[in-house]
Amino acid sequence: MSIVAVGSVAYDSIRTASDSRERILGGSATYFSIAASRFTDVRVVAVIGEDFRQSDVQLMQTCGVDTDGIERVMGKKTFFWSGEYSADFTERTTLATELNVFEDFQPKLSDLYRKSPFIFLANIQPKLQLQVLDQVENPEFVACDTMNLWINTALEDLKQVMKRVDLLTINDEEAYLLTGIRNIHSAAEKILAMGPKYLIIKRGEFGCALYGPERTFLLPAYPVKNVVDPTGAGDSFAGGMMGYLAKADTIGFRELKRAAVTGTVLAGFTVEDFSVDRLVSLGWEEIRARRDEFSEITRWGDLELSKP
Repeated sequence: MSIVAVGSVAYDSIRTASDSRERILGGSATYFSIAASRFTDVRVVAVIGEDFRQSDVQLMQTCGVDTDGIERVMGKKTFFWSGEYSADFTERTTLATELNVFEDFQPKLSDLYRKSPFIFLANIQPKLQLQVLDQVENPEFVACDTMNLWINTALEDLKQVMKRVDLLTINDEEAYLLTGIRNIHSAAEKILAMGPKYLIIKRGEFGCALYGPERTFLLPAYPVKNVVDPTGAGDSFAGGMMGYLAKADTIGFRELKRAAVTGTVLAGFTVEDFSVDRLVSLGWEEIRARRDEFSEITRWGDLELSKP
């Protein structure tokens, strides 16, 4: 089944302790759509400027992404972000944020896009997420992402979004901002009471935690040995997860556990190179092999305990 992803298509400049890249392809919808395209059809709703390279549009199309929903605005520039990572990648400093054409973004879904059964609302203003929700027609599953900025500046709109989605994905610091509770398990209980049926709290190098009605699933991150660029890991996680769900026969906690594993595998690939380069070159056999390896790393079901 098809997925519609609404978010940013952008250019990034990245600095790490060992390397840097200027004006490389980025954006939440970009990472999400290329990751999800490994599994199913993906349609993107976004806006780009006159400076956006046609070769980057073609790259997304080559991956199987439907770009008909990407609007190009002449005379304006594409959304741009620049950041620098600490040597151990635990801290990220924003050097520049230029909204450009994204400042006036008003998502518009075609009749075909409105009927897509799976919707992903990437990290954009909650009022824009609500605009998308008002346009879609009886989606089977809706997931959304958010960030500390919207929690601090648009909380009431965000609360309305949370009441209308099936899955919310946030990180542990955002869970604290939203609830005032440091313990993620207690925070998760309070967030679920705000509306979403399921919740995923992303914990960076420590993996993620999935919560549902009286259910919890904890998953470590894949142990990547050579992290090059962690930008887009969260969006790739969401893309792998939603891509898996779009192929599932039903959606319940069991399927969401498997989807979280799939997302973790895709995120692990993403950080091994700058931009979407690793995702673009990724083959199905590589995904399968890493999934099997990750399964072996995390398996403990055959553990036996003997009474002393």
